[in-house]
Amino acid sequence: MKTILSCTLFTVAVAFALPANAASYPVSGKWTYNEVNGDGPAKECGTRYQEFSGEQRFDKGGGVPSYRNLTVTPSGAAFQIVDQFATGQINARSVYTLRKLDADHIELNMQAGSKTIKLRRCE
Repeated sequence: MKTILSCTLFTVAVAFALPANAASYPVSGKWTYNEVNGDGPAKECGTRYQEFSGEQRFDKGGGVPSYRNLTVTPSGAAFQIVDQFATGQINARSVYTLRKLDADHIELNMQAGSKTIKLRRCE
């Protein structure tokens, strides 16, 4: 009986220790903060941009340098996204809505602070 209970507890502990499967972002590549209302993709990304790559999001020039995606849930024309990040002092999650405005423009509606960030695709 002890062996079965020990094996069961071990299996449950291993299952919780394994990383969860993260979802890929609905966009990819580099997206700049510069000239966000311009037509087409931006010729230059500049020094401040976000890069979406599979399950990772990198914010070059921002406060938190990298995020790991936990979930992407389609919600009409938008996507509800939950990211996890760590800065060394803070381990937290970021919840926001990503909306594709067109092929070259996206909008992130950050739920914390109700801030909206517009981004433009880089060539």
